[in-house]
Amino acid sequence: MNDPTAETTTTSLKTATPTPSSAHQDVAYIVRGVIDDVRRRGDIAVREYSDKFDNWRPESFALSEDEIASTVASLPTTVVDDIRTVQASVRDFAQRQRDSLLDFEAEVRPGVFLGQRSLPVDRAGAYIPGGRYPLVASAHMTVVTAKVAGVAHVSACTPPIKGEIPAATVAAMHLAGADQVNLLGGVQAVAAMAVGTESIAKVDMLAGPGNAFVAEAKRQLFGEVGIDLFAGPTEILIVADEFADPFVVAVDLLSQAEHGPDSPAVLVTTSEDQGREVLRLVDLLLPGMPTKDFAEPAWRDHGEVVVVHGAIEDAYRVADTYASEHVQILTQAPRAALEIMRNYGALFLGEGTCVSYGDKVIGTNHTLPTRGAARYTGGLWVGKYLKTVTYQEVTDPTASADLGELCGRAARVEFFEGHARSGDVRAAKIRGTELPWDPR
Repeated sequence: MNDPTAETTTTSLKTATPTPSSAHQDVAYIVRGVIDDVRRRGDIAVREYSDKFDNWRPESFALSEDEIASTVASLPTTVVDDIRTVQASVRDFAQRQRDSLLDFEAEVRPGVFLGQRSLPVDRAGAYIPGGRYPLVASAHMTVVTAKVAGVAHVSACTPPIKGEIPAATVAAMHLAGADQVNLLGGVQAVAAMAVGTESIAKVDMLAGPGNAFVAEAKRQLFGEVGIDLFAGPTEILIVADEFADPFVVAVDLLSQAEHGPDSPAVLVTTSEDQGREVLRLVDLLLPGMPTKDFAEPAWRDHGEVVVVHGAIEDAYRVADTYASEHVQILTQAPRAALEIMRNYGALFLGEGTCVSYGDKVIGTNHTLPTRGAARYTGGLWVGKYLKTVTYQEVTDPTASADLGELCGRAARVEFFEGHARSGDVRAAKIRGTELPWDPR
């Protein structure tokens, strides 16, 4: 486990198995090869990788309006209604975020105006994972949020599932407002959107979660395009005291472990009895889980149970050292965590909520930082699709002359004579003075 604070004593009832560094090196090598191939050969390479990895080689990866309409019509009405309901919640929260970002202009001194604007990127690429399970909610998080930000064109990609169109995901992408819906997955999808091919236009930024290969592709492409964040395997950390229901704790830990065999699930508790009972209940629950082929190795290799010998405040501080993606607080006074904890992607307070609500239905964004990135960044939000830009205007001659003289002095301290002369020429024109360096 991560090192807790020096003052806090802990006992580990269960520890995780370290992941060998060679595994990441292998992923990086494979991803680099696919990106380079897509860059060289465009759609031909994309089609070959899609056929190889997903057994999917359609005439066009982009679904037509008729194909989308028939796909949406094939779904039960309740599914479409639920998608609309959840997207309304995501849209509402994203709009509240957008409304909190105010453009401004201020006259900071007479005749000197400084301003700020938040402008959306022109084109965004949204990756919605799939392959085995339809991750419908990821369409809400990436596409709806981009559209609320004002992105003009959103290209969305999701892989086929066993050679079939994932109808619910396609419906979610369409209803969220995607301008192009592509049935294409993996590194080839991310690379196609980032570098552009004959059929898939280049985007300005990429957003959305994915497996280790997709995450690595985004990492390698960052700089050529913007990205939302580096997102690895889903994580959950639960802080529980002796009053928490251990059955709820066990269920919630496994709810995230089912994301994949490399998903960490951690319990930090102030009660050894709580920790041991959770271990017993997880062992009882796992055999009956339909998704145990993912949840079981995730818990076996990446599960942890840490007992903190101290107050609940000490448990919060230990939890902070993990900087986990999802942190769930199952304590008597859960809101106290808001005042103490600093490092998390999203906080879920009290038994009445859970990480699964955030993943699927509640309205906040579920694309969040993993692998300790919560120490320095938050998750995907409407602001990720916006560029904060500034502008300046000086309309008062005296103010411009004053700034020119100041600029001349400040620039020459750094030996930037060209910068200094830009200030000099303005001050001289306004003051009616001569320039000693003027060759005219």
